[in-house]
Amino acid sequence: MQGQLETGWPCLNALFIFKTDPNGMSSVPKVVRLRPRAQAVAENRMSALIAGFAENRRLPDDVFWLKENAELLGILRACDIPLGADALAPFEAFYDQIQPRMKFFPQYYRFLLSICLDLEDLGMGKHQGAALCAWVGAEGLAEVELSDLQRAEARRLLARRGVCIAADDSLDARLHAFVERSATFALPNKKAAYELTHIVFYLSEYGQRDPGLSAKAMVSLEYAGLLAYLDQNADLLAEVCIAMRFAGAMPSPLWEGFVADQHRAIRIMSEPDAPMNDAYHAYLVTGWALHAAGQDNFQAPVKPGALRFAPSVVSPQGALRTMSERMYELGNMRSGDWEKMRAQVMPYLGNTGQQILTQAEQSSDCFEGFFAGFARAV
Repeated sequence: MQGQLETGWPCLNALFIFKTDPNGMSSVPKVVRLRPRAQAVAENRMSALIAGFAENRRLPDDVFWLKENAELLGILRACDIPLGADALAPFEAFYDQIQPRMKFFPQYYRFLLSICLDLEDLGMGKHQGAALCAWVGAEGLAEVELSDLQRAEARRLLARRGVCIAADDSLDARLHAFVERSATFALPNKKAAYELTHIVFYLSEYGQRDPGLSAKAMVSLEYAGLLAYLDQNADLLAEVCIAMRFAGAMPSPLWEGFVADQHRAIRIMSEPDAPMNDAYHAYLVTGWALHAAGQDNFQAPVKPGALRFAPSVVSPQGALRTMSERMYELGNMRSGDWEKMRAQVMPYLGNTGQQILTQAEQSSDCFEGFFAGFARAV
């Protein structure tokens, strides 16, 4: 007579199963781990998202494939999102060939290093990153960077595997000097604003340490956030909110609420013929901002196939462009005094623009200082 199985009882995430022998004696229970349904659904969703980026948007020989997947993996790593056992499988072939690819395409070393290190830190279970970092250091690739921002990124990447680049004692001083010039960020300049946020990311090790920002640098983040909100640019505003939290500051609840709404409004479609110039980056970075704020993120359903990202509602046109045009038209009548200029600007915005501008005023104690720089009074 064979033994029989007697199911036991569930205990949180486990089920105890007892096997009874022919003599009626129960053996030591076997523990079967169970995944809660919500966890399984979330892991499946992330696996589909990863596969969509790795296999169904672009080819690995496309530099935009490198960019998109480096951003995806970097944000997944920063959010410490649990992944299923096979979630990273779509990257295995790429990972196995990353060393020869690096040597043939050294101009893309930052993308390749970022992908390699994040795959390993996410649980790929292989260890090429240290050797790649050592090779990049020995080749001096980071030393030919002309941009301080790229030097800072390269320094951070190599340091993740204990490799130091040639000493540049003034790099941090130059980075801080850039972020402390608040006047730069009172003017519409997306490139400068994104450089500001990325400098904070690198100085803070993606939120792992205090970036040591001065009061002036914090004002710069406020100004960049005001510009982004006036422009209704959730992508940039999300990065500003993340950078502020990494620096130990609390972003405006209005800004974070707008970012959260925009994240949840993005739907993920499986449409291979849809334009590639979509909202993928906005979806990733707004999701990261929600994580930094302690909220749920990346909840949109994901179907297998070629992923495209599109807002489910059309965002209102921001107030920034009309404000800027109006200030230019005023010429010698411009003033940096917001109390004097408010009546000269508000009537030209329309109801939606007026609401956005009023909300921006209320969102930051720095608004008057921001406007004084934005006005460029003559």
